[in-house]
Amino acid sequence: MQTISEAAVYTLKFINQTHRSVFLTGKAGTGKTTLLREIIQTTHKNCVVVAPTGIAALNAGGVTIHSMFQLPFGGFIPDNSSPYFSENTKFETKATLRRHFKMSGLKKSVIRNMELLIIDEVSMLRADLLDAMDFMMQSVRKKSTPFGGVQVLYIGDLLQLPPVIRDEEWRTLKTYYKGKFFFHSHVIQQNPPLYIELSKIFRQTDDVFISILNNLRNNQISPADIQALNQYVNPNFDLKANKGYITLTTHNAKADGMNAQALEALEGKLVTYKPEIVDDFPDKIFPVDEELKLKVGAQVMFVKNDLSFDKKYFNGKMGIIKSLSSQEILVHFPEENKTIEVEKYEWQNIRYKVDDLTKEIEEEVLGTFVHYPIKLAWAITVHKSQGLTFDKAALDVSQVFLPGQAYVALSRLRSLKGLILLSPLRMNGISNDQDVMEYSLNKASEEVLENSLQLETKNFIHNYLINSFDWSELAQEWRNHKFSYADHSEISVKSKQANWAVKQLESIDRLLDPSQKFIVQLNKIFNTETVDLNHVSERFLAAYNYFIKPMDDLVFEILWKVEEVKRLKKAKAFYDELMVLEELQTKAVLRLMKAKLLIETVVAGEAISKEKLTSDVIKKYISYKTEAIQNQFKEVNVTLIEDEADLERYTKKKKVTKELKKSTVQETYELWLEKNTIKEIAAIRKLTSQTIGTHIAKLIESGTIAITAVLPEDKLLELEKAFKGYNEETLNGLKEQYGDKFTWDELKMFKASLN
Repeated sequence: MQTISEAAVYTLKFINQTHRSVFLTGKAGTGKTTLLREIIQTTHKNCVVVAPTGIAALNAGGVTIHSMFQLPFGGFIPDNSSPYFSENTKFETKATLRRHFKMSGLKKSVIRNMELLIIDEVSMLRADLLDAMDFMMQSVRKKSTPFGGVQVLYIGDLLQLPPVIRDEEWRTLKTYYKGKFFFHSHVIQQNPPLYIELSKIFRQTDDVFISILNNLRNNQISPADIQALNQYVNPNFDLKANKGYITLTTHNAKADGMNAQALEALEGKLVTYKPEIVDDFPDKIFPVDEELKLKVGAQVMFVKNDLSFDKKYFNGKMGIIKSLSSQEILVHFPEENKTIEVEKYEWQNIRYKVDDLTKEIEEEVLGTFVHYPIKLAWAITVHKSQGLTFDKAALDVSQVFLPGQAYVALSRLRSLKGLILLSPLRMNGISNDQDVMEYSLNKASEEVLENSLQLETKNFIHNYLINSFDWSELAQEWRNHKFSYADHSEISVKSKQANWAVKQLESIDRLLDPSQKFIVQLNKIFNTETVDLNHVSERFLAAYNYFIKPMDDLVFEILWKVEEVKRLKKAKAFYDELMVLEELQTKAVLRLMKAKLLIETVVAGEAISKEKLTSDVIKKYISYKTEAIQNQFKEVNVTLIEDEADLERYTKKKKVTKELKKSTVQETYELWLEKNTIKEIAAIRKLTSQTIGTHIAKLIESGTIAITAVLPEDKLLELEKAFKGYNEETLNGLKEQYGDKFTWDELKMFKASLN
């Protein structure tokens, strides 16, 4: 990660070693997105990322709020009243959400196992929607604490895009809310997050410009600031004659019209490119236009960062189309006098699930969208420019219609040198929302952050340990399970296991009294001003050794029972009940193991991290135990004739999952090492063979894979002859010359082998 500010360091610490919810904000260019990626990669907590819109969720690498929490698209009234309807509006309440919006077992499992919820682009999040999320999480997790006890990280700049609430909706909601922003929600009003602001600006280095942006942001814009900006007014600026400038305007229609007109004016052939879409990727979340229409000479902008080591482009970088063919796009950067081939980018539509073995939350890819990460860039809306950086831009902000739009537009630029104003800025119409300005006064000082971090870290360790021994809710689930047998007839499959359920409940009940006594001990130790961590470690280890075996035995008992039940017909409901119990019991055991690693880490004076709170024993706990049980089961039931169909009656074969987020090329390489063909890798990864072919070409170029391992000798000899004396940037000439003799993939792979 790039050098980060002190505020960013504090944020990482609050996430990893406290339970305190945090609001992370910062001016444009301060590195919020970079920090988000760092948190996702390094946190030891079960983490879920959500955002208010499909595109925002896709860019953050998460899912939408509505899909994650099964929420309707209407408003939410935070009480138990009857639903409210009118001709154009619909409001849900706690009562209707509870009654109508049934959540799948998969989502419930994710929410139950969640430890950290990250909400990106929180500026767009309505107050009522946040309260609805809070209610759903409390309901699923069966805890009345905010968000059911989950830590929340809110990320966003409130001076950028505000929430959208129609006037007729607001007439009803204003009875319940003071305002529309997320911080007006009841859950935030009662439990305010720690307010951390990133202040170090990586985008701008021009001190005068930074000062103007700060004043604009803080509603302190002065006549002198306006005068300084209006020096750059040039209403007759010739955009055609000045290449590399992008026009920022306020309305989609105007931006689309400018791009279409400029493209039409270019001579030459129009080439249309379409995406490669595999499996589930709805059109409403397409990250770029489905059809990319280009001509040589078109001004384009990259919409993603180059993830490779070379870093040839970044999100917002401008260039000119130099060459086009059906399978190749070359972009020229005039100021650098450099030309690159544009590689396709892969976007993933994901959902979250819980790993059966580790109980960790992981991503499951539902579908992919592969397309060139560029778009026409003579013009773009201020709205769509959020998060981008430009060296040169012409601002058409005469019709600024939202507080903060002038700030967003201006803050896209690196410096005043690249600024052109197509009309003068005026004092009216550029102020920011007063509620936002008042909320910004909550920013925590460095002293507050330091003191809070110490206290919250102590509280986190304390709560983590006591929660690791608090099995009252787990015992209640066992109790509920035992009582559920009364609803079944004496001849049912389930009723025959009633004595087993009684025995297991007795086992967990025996642990409750000593575990509560140990919790009292821990509370006494932590209630002192200075905590002796070595003493805590001694007491913890004694308790751990006492409890781990009976808790582990309960996991064994459930897994053994599951092994029996999955061989029985008409026992699906019973099997599902056992799996819920297994999830809770296993989670309790794994939590104990992690608590042991936690206390070892803090006693050693080391930072709490993902690396420190995991081990092979934890990762493989269930797989080892399941394997052992299956072997024992076969020994005990020697006459058992196994039927694979029976064994998989209630379960689906588990896919191999990734332990760590790897680059897309690395994932392809690992599957290649397993002797999969390009076609097989494409099927496994939910990508096209063409995309996998591009990955293989990259691996050949880096020397990771030999070209001889991919193409047969006779084909290589033919390619060698074809490439002799050929030194063009584009492969289009070769493709036209040889037609179907060589595929595009073969040409690209061979070219890669020459570098």
